[in-house]
Amino acid sequence: MRYFGAAKAATGVAEERLPAGRPVAVVLDELRERAGVPGAPSLARVLERSSFLLNEVALREHSTVLQDHDVLDVLPPFAGG
Repeated sequence: MRYFGAAKAATGVAEERLPAGRPVAVVLDELRERAGVPGAPSLARVLERSSFLLNEVALREHSTVLQDHDVLDVLPPFAGG
């Protein structure tokens, strides 16, 4: 799993390894329960507004089961013009 922007700030890491065999929805529920980094936006709040890529393709179906070597990206909204 790779984190960008506010998601990276909330977790305190740029990436982490996830075990295969679980649906994306379960992984996201577990992430929402994490305490996060003090002073950073809550990860639960960031995930609510984020979009996700699975192996560089937009992920819309959170029932998708993660396989070995899948890469799940968390893309919070980006500001700018």
